[in-house]
Amino acid sequence: MPGIAARADAAAVGPRRAAFYRWGPYGLLAMGTVASVVSAGVVGMTTGEEYVAAVLVLASLALQLVWGSAARSRPGPSTVGTVYYSVRWALGFVLSWLNPFFAFYAVTGYYDAGRLLRPRLMKVGFFATAITMSGSQVGGMPPHGRVLWLGFGLVLGVNVGLLAVFSRLAAQDDEHARVQVATIAELERTNAALQQALDENAALHAQLLVQAREAGVADERRRLAAEIHDTLAQGLTGIIAQLQVVANVSDLAVARIHLDRAADLARHSLGEARRSVHNLAPVALENDGLPEALKKTVTEWGERTGVRAEFTLTGTAEQLHEELAATLLRIVQEALSNAARHARATRVGVTLTFLGDEVILDIRDDGTGFDLLALPARSFPHSRLLPHSRLRSSGGTPMSGGTPIGGFGLDGMRARAERIGGALTVESEPGQGTAVSARVPLVRHDR
Repeated sequence: MPGIAARADAAAVGPRRAAFYRWGPYGLLAMGTVASVVSAGVVGMTTGEEYVAAVLVLASLALQLVWGSAARSRPGPSTVGTVYYSVRWALGFVLSWLNPFFAFYAVTGYYDAGRLLRPRLMKVGFFATAITMSGSQVGGMPPHGRVLWLGFGLVLGVNVGLLAVFSRLAAQDDEHARVQVATIAELERTNAALQQALDENAALHAQLLVQAREAGVADERRRLAAEIHDTLAQGLTGIIAQLQVVANVSDLAVARIHLDRAADLARHSLGEARRSVHNLAPVALENDGLPEALKKTVTEWGERTGVRAEFTLTGTAEQLHEELAATLLRIVQEALSNAARHARATRVGVTLTFLGDEVILDIRDDGTGFDLLALPARSFPHSRLLPHSRLRSSGGTPMSGGTPIGGFGLDGMRARAERIGGALTVESEPGQGTAVSARVPLVRHDR
């Protein structure tokens, strides 16, 4: 915006200045002529001087007309411009000699010396114009008497001094303008580079999200394969073994025992199958955004367990990418499930915070807590742990938010958070409850 405003100002000032350079001398010559005609008798012009002045005014007018055509092809300092400036100064000097009011025309030498003269001649042009103006200011050239000559010298010195001051200020303004233009150009280049970097970062972020999603799908497949092998396959093998025993025994009591075992294994395997399927896609996100889904999940969990559970939303909620929302919901579901089974909490709080370019999820309970230093080395290998955290469940089983190590637990929640570029932090002490915090980058829903 500053660069656009500066260019707009320059575009507005340029034509006005060009118009003044083109038509200003005509107007000043007309003003000087009218003032001189009115004051001719007062200043003591003779008839011959009036004729000479009339001829010089016509010559000045002709000079301006000729220069108006030549100036279009010579916009900067040039030899022709120097000649024009010199002739105009001579005409203005003689006219001011005849009548001081012709200084209206001679003053143009102050305004366009920088435009017409080369740098080494600018001071000469300013000084020559100062002589003409000083003569006019003391009543006309030549000064009559010693006092007027002394006054002429004093006025000339003041004019030259003012020229030096104003020239210095003009040079400073020009330098400031150049610096400002350079700064604006640099800011525009920086803004363009920053915007390009932001666009590239957004593209990389989207690419990383796609890769993370693909990696997540692969991880989920491996997890399901491991669970099927460790639970369903083992359960089915056990059921087959029990049924084979039943087929080979004739004692009904023994057969009943093995049939009961087979039924228990079947029920257990069914529960494992349901749990595995439940972990695939969150049904709660089909019709609701993450805040609504979390609120319903927390409320239903509290009603089912009898534990006081509260959900809090902080910041302005945004529609998150489905992978991000699903991951955070799964972390909450796992933490609540384990809190119900192990933490023996009376109060649980879940807070979802939208903070700039981050989403923060906190699950806190007032349960038994545990000592983190007692966790096996394989747990939380990469997660950030608070220095003062010390955890051990009262029953001797390590847990996080009531989460036993093994199965999903901390490792699973940590893997989910890290899969989408986030991190999981745990804070707890025995008897002081547990706090699980997940921080992930905010990625908006694809539109």
